[in-house]
Amino acid sequence: MTAAHDARTVATALSGYHLMADPLLNKGTAFTEAERDAFDLHGLLPPNIGTLDEQVARRLQALRGFSEPLERYAFLRELQDTNETVFFALLVQNIEELLPIVYTPTVGDGCQQFSRLFRKPRGLFLSPPHQARIDQILANPRFDRVEAIVVTDGERILGLGDQGAGGMGIPIGKLALYTACGGLDPATTLPVILDVGTDNPDRLADPLYVGWRHERVRGQAYDDFVEAFVSAVSRRWPHVLLQWEDFAKNNATRLLERYRDRLCTFNDDVQGTAAVATGTLLSAINVTGVPLKDQRIAVLGAGSAGCGIAGLIQRALVEAGLSQAEAARRFYLVDRPGLLVQGMNDIAPFQEPFLQPRAVAAAWTLDQPDKVALLDVVRNAAPTVLIGVSGQPGAFSQAVVREMAARHARPVIFPLSNPTSRAEATPQDVAAWSDGRAVIGTGSPFPPLERAGGRFKVDQTNNSYIFPGVGLGALAVQARRITDGMMMEAAKALAQASPARGDPTANLLPPVSDLRAVAVTVARAVALQAIREGQAADLPAAVVETAIAARMWTPAYRPYARIPDPLLLGQ
Repeated sequence: MTAAHDARTVATALSGYHLMADPLLNKGTAFTEAERDAFDLHGLLPPNIGTLDEQVARRLQALRGFSEPLERYAFLRELQDTNETVFFALLVQNIEELLPIVYTPTVGDGCQQFSRLFRKPRGLFLSPPHQARIDQILANPRFDRVEAIVVTDGERILGLGDQGAGGMGIPIGKLALYTACGGLDPATTLPVILDVGTDNPDRLADPLYVGWRHERVRGQAYDDFVEAFVSAVSRRWPHVLLQWEDFAKNNATRLLERYRDRLCTFNDDVQGTAAVATGTLLSAINVTGVPLKDQRIAVLGAGSAGCGIAGLIQRALVEAGLSQAEAARRFYLVDRPGLLVQGMNDIAPFQEPFLQPRAVAAAWTLDQPDKVALLDVVRNAAPTVLIGVSGQPGAFSQAVVREMAARHARPVIFPLSNPTSRAEATPQDVAAWSDGRAVIGTGSPFPPLERAGGRFKVDQTNNSYIFPGVGLGALAVQARRITDGMMMEAAKALAQASPARGDPTANLLPPVSDLRAVAVTVARAVALQAIREGQAADLPAAVVETAIAARMWTPAYRPYARIPDPLLLGQ
């Protein structure tokens, strides 16, 4: 009952309601008269034969009739589960308007309300009670064409914490952007949640909760379950791209290191966030005039994302001429205990390269003698760049921002935490407290700023500028691995596309409406670096360009041809 196709015609044995129930095949009112004859659709549809453009216009009008973002999110999710061609045509044509609905910040509400919004299953829900059946589950012929998987365990959803099975909203949203921005055929994508339970008491007490009602599995049992999943994926799809999303600090980097040399995989929170932050910082240099080698970076939130950012910027500093040790000393990582220094307890291995010597802060005047807070770091270390991935709203206080502005003509301040409610500061406050001099990037969308008598869009320093292109480039050349060098090239490609390169008064990043073009630019850089590093076959640049273009799926209806149902033939 699966659909086979070539570049011209889709051939399927489905008909009638069964055909219209498949969101990948459903055309709704756009089925032609001949297709209605062939697939027994007469009487099931209104007589008027519509077009994709008409369907998009109808859905856009209905969407704009909802006043609340969560209502729009639910509407789009239902549309995706009904007709994926219309859904993606709507998204591609209106990406700037709909990105905040399909993804951050509204997807956070969608995850929290997942059980109440649940209508139709999408992707795979894998739980420990069925660990022995993972191979059997993945073997379904419906998944034969899968090339890209986004997986989460729901423990650290954005800045909202453990959402259990509700975390499935993240892989669904990410893969929607893989298609809308990166051009991946939706039939080749698969969202997965490893539902290992939840420690969220609200979810466990919710009678409508759709997930596995069990405390979160940890330790060896957790590792064994993840191993069973990765092994089964590798057997089923040896060349798949596997992206990890929203795993907790103690698992994100650990799992990445365990599996990054076994298959083509990356963690978007660790590496994608690092690449977009690095690319935006490289763009900011065009505005501030401070060379990269002279930057000092304070990072609030020393988890996997914060240390991932530090790691990639450190690589850029080394390329700019600093030694590895000199580059590491340029970072001031601040977490719950304050500035992370050598000799502290409970330091994770991925934090160790960026610990400051205790002597650094010994001569500082502190507000609290037993803790080096963020404001102490800004006063004494005078960082040129302040990056927030802490999920702590208001953490970039007026005092912190004013101190940054007092020490630098154009301080770089990136409150990157998602969703909007978790941002360390609003761009409006940062602009006001810095007298309009701060160079600002945020993780979620915010209203424009008033600048020089006009409205200035806030740069959304979001991973959507990076991961669609990384995936597209890796798949185009069948890369065996995703390396740090490939992520560095992605960051550089983003910086090369910066409008501020030609005009220091312009934005750091291209407009969100250009995300599809940005993905192609990033894909090209990633693919060529994969070839240089021996992670893909040695292909000429022209062939790489062709391979990327061939991967770019565009939402459009193709003609259908009916084939005999193999089940009926066997009767």
